[in-house]
Amino acid sequence: MKKYIIYSLGLAISLSSISCTEEYLNPSTASEQQVVNDQNGLLAMVNGLQQQFTISRAGGMYNLISANGLTTKELVNLNVGNTDEANLQTGTTAVQGNNSLVTNLWNKCHLVKSNADIILKNIAAAKDPSINAQILANTHFYRSLALGTLATFWEQSPIAVGENATFSPRAEVLKAALAGIELGLAAATINASSTVGGIDIKNSLLALKARYNLMLGNYDAAYAAADMVDLTKKSAFNFDNISRNPLYETSFSNRNVCEPNPNFGLPANLAPVASDGRRAFFYNFTAGANLGLASFFTANSASIPVYVPGEMMLIKAESKARLDQLSESVTELNKVLTKQSDVWGLGANLPAYSGAVTKEAILLEIYRQRAVELFLSGQRIEDSRRFGRPAAERSREFYPYPLTERNNNSSIPADPAN
Repeated sequence: MKKYIIYSLGLAISLSSISCTEEYLNPSTASEQQVVNDQNGLLAMVNGLQQQFTISRAGGMYNLISANGLTTKELVNLNVGNTDEANLQTGTTAVQGNNSLVTNLWNKCHLVKSNADIILKNIAAAKDPSINAQILANTHFYRSLALGTLATFWEQSPIAVGENATFSPRAEVLKAALAGIELGLAAATINASSTVGGIDIKNSLLALKARYNLMLGNYDAAYAAADMVDLTKKSAFNFDNISRNPLYETSFSNRNVCEPNPNFGLPANLAPVASDGRRAFFYNFTAGANLGLASFFTANSASIPVYVPGEMMLIKAESKARLDQLSESVTELNKVLTKQSDVWGLGANLPAYSGAVTKEAILLEIYRQRAVELFLSGQRIEDSRRFGRPAAERSREFYPYPLTERNNNSSIPADPAN
C-alpha cells in the first residue's frame, strides 16, 4: 500500500489525488507510530477526521451539500464559469469522473474512513478507559458517516483499504456503517458525554442508525433508533472565522457560485404553502433574490446540524407508512406539520394532515415534508430515488467513479449509465 501523510496533532493538508489503494496519516516527518502511540495523538487524529470532512471547498461537507443540491434542483448554479457545478446541474453524461465535486466527495470520505481505520487499529494506545471510549465513539461516528455518504451517491464502494480494493454494493456499505455505529454506541455507554466540535455523540450515532436503516428498508429498526434520539439536544458541526462554514464561505457569502432554487426546488404541485414557517427560515428575500442567508449558512461561524429533530419524526412517519400502519404514520407526520419551533428554531406551524389516509398519499406528503424540513442537508438524492420520484427531478441517479480511483484500481466497476 502507498502511504500519504495527512495529520500531525490535528493539523491538516489537502490532497489532490487519492485512491482506495492508499493509507493516510500525517504531514510532518513523524512516523505513524510516533503519532498513534499515545492517546493524545489519537485524539488529535479524531479532531482531524472532522476537519477533513467539513472544512473548505475541497472538503466533504461543501461537496456533499452542493453536489446533492445541484443534482436535485435544490440549488441553482449562478455562473457558467463554475464548470463542475454547471455540469452537475445539467447531469447525465455531463458529469464525468474528473468532476471536482464528485472527486472531492469520494476522496474525503475515503480519507476519513482510512484515517479512522488507523485510529481503530491503534486504539490500545489510549490507556484511560474513558478517553479510549471517547475516541472509539467519535471515530466510529465519522467512519460510519463517511461510509453512509459513499452509499448515498455511488452504487458501489470499497469498504476496506487495499491494493485494487474490492468494491461492495451500496447495501453492504450501509451495513458496514451500521456495524460501526453499534460499536460506537457501545463505547458511548462508557463515555456518553463525549463530544468533538459540538457533536452529541450518542444522539448522533442513533440518528445515523435511523437514517441508514431507513435507506436499507429496515423500517422497524429505523423507527426504534429515531425514537431513541433526544430531540431536545443539539448536535452540530461547529465553525469559526478560521475553520469556516464551507457553504457560507464559498457560496452564500457572495452571488457567484450557487444559491437556493425557489420553492425548495420542488415541482409546483409539491411546493409548500405561503404560510409555511420554513420559508422564512431557509430563504432571505430582502434583497429581491433567492439568496439563502437564513438557517445554517448565515456566517463563517454558523453551525450545520448533524440531524434536525424533524428528520427523526419523518423517519418514524415513513417507517410506519411503509409498514401500512397509516394512523401511526399520520401521528408522526403531524408532529412536523404542527411544530412551531425546535432546538434550531425550525418549524412549519401548519395545520395537521387532512389528506387521504392512503399509503400513497401519506408517503407523498412525507416526501414533501422531508424536502422542506431537510433542505440543503444532502439527503434529497436518496429521498428522490427511494420515493420513486420522476427521473426529471434529479439530473443523475448515481455518480461516476472518479478518475483518481479508476487510474489506480483495476477492480473498479463500470460507471453507471446515469
